[in-house]
Amino acid sequence: MRIAAISHLFSNGKKAVAINTILIANAFIWYSYAFKFLTNSISLENLGTQFLSIIAVHFLVLFLALLLGEYFSSKTKNSLTFLILWMLSGALLSLVPLITGLSYLGIIVFAVITGANFGFGLPACLGYFASTTESTNRGKLGGIIYFLIGIGAFMISTAGTESLVVVTLILAGWKAVGLFLIILLKPIKTNFPTKPSSSYRKIFSNKGFLFYFVPWAMFVFVNSLAFPVIEKVFPADLVQSSANIEYVLSGISAVIFGFFADSKGRKRLTVAGFAFLGIGYGVLGFSAGNIFGWWFYTVIDGIAWGCFVMIFIFALWGDLSEGRNGGKIYAIGVMPYLFSSFMRFSIGSTLGDAIGNYSTIFSFASFFLFMAVLPLVFAPETMSEQIIKNNDLKNYVNKAKKQVSKVREKNQKSIEHQELHEKSEEYEKARELAEKYY
Repeated sequence: MRIAAISHLFSNGKKAVAINTILIANAFIWYSYAFKFLTNSISLENLGTQFLSIIAVHFLVLFLALLLGEYFSSKTKNSLTFLILWMLSGALLSLVPLITGLSYLGIIVFAVITGANFGFGLPACLGYFASTTESTNRGKLGGIIYFLIGIGAFMISTAGTESLVVVTLILAGWKAVGLFLIILLKPIKTNFPTKPSSSYRKIFSNKGFLFYFVPWAMFVFVNSLAFPVIEKVFPADLVQSSANIEYVLSGISAVIFGFFADSKGRKRLTVAGFAFLGIGYGVLGFSAGNIFGWWFYTVIDGIAWGCFVMIFIFALWGDLSEGRNGGKIYAIGVMPYLFSSFMRFSIGSTLGDAIGNYSTIFSFASFFLFMAVLPLVFAPETMSEQIIKNNDLKNYVNKAKKQVSKVREKNQKSIEHQELHEKSEEYEKARELAEKYY
């Protein structure tokens, strides 16, 4: 059944699927590698005291670029033209560090360029994703894209971030390859939806949006503050190895839950994810540094991350855009995810040094995550109820067909057994007659 769903996904608008995958995966992989280079460069240049200020500048520019990018992309007549120009500018701007070098000023320039370029095109990128997908395939495609992002980010990170020349060439080349593939596909010019985009005020006054956005922000807040504390409790090599396992689990779970979200809806999956994550933090708090509690939390957290990224980055905001340009709602929805890195470096680091009783923070984390479930109780299901009912009916029919097939097979075997038994009796009678007369 899943194989059929995948073939349906790629047979319905193969070109749009390929373009979305290239655009989003290229952008996030480029940014993850650039951000890793930025943080490593600050350490290599012994700018530890300026670390937080540089990171703050980076994220300030990133969030301003998100808003400006959404504004300009909504005014453009053709979304793909905007996205192609954005990718071209990203390839050219990636070479700027070759001019500025790794001085303090050069690192500031790189932080600004990275944040500005990634943020400026991201709303248009995700808005295009929302406008070219449907609620019945948005979760599946989002999960697959996130899985590919994880693989790509891991592969590109193996090149290292020590050499300025290598890093800038990789960043420029990565953007150029993505741009070449987009042009090679010869995409049809596509405009954003004709419905007027909702204002920020209207989005924040939408209860359905708030009932999902608040739990999402709470999850990011709790996770960002808890991670630096975790680094104080457990050995660094254990945290790093388990983080790698989490990335793998999150990618796999994003794909699996993407199929579930497109058939059963987003709400019940989100509620279950928060409930399980709350249990994971609760076990981590009560285990008091026990290794078994840590691995239980690692598995739960990895699965939850994949589920939440698929829902809150890809599927949910596209559903709530209701056929409008989704760039604005995506710009808001992605902010907590991006802001989590800054929180981890700033508030989370300070909290990790200040907390004495580590089990306390995990207990509070568990409490807040369970509290996050409350708004979800009142949240509307963003998928059409008719689609969910149709999917349930299809599953019921498929199960009924399988049951009928099993009954028929069983009856056929019974008939064959009966015929064999009768033939056996006839053979025995013939044998007895043969022995009697001969």
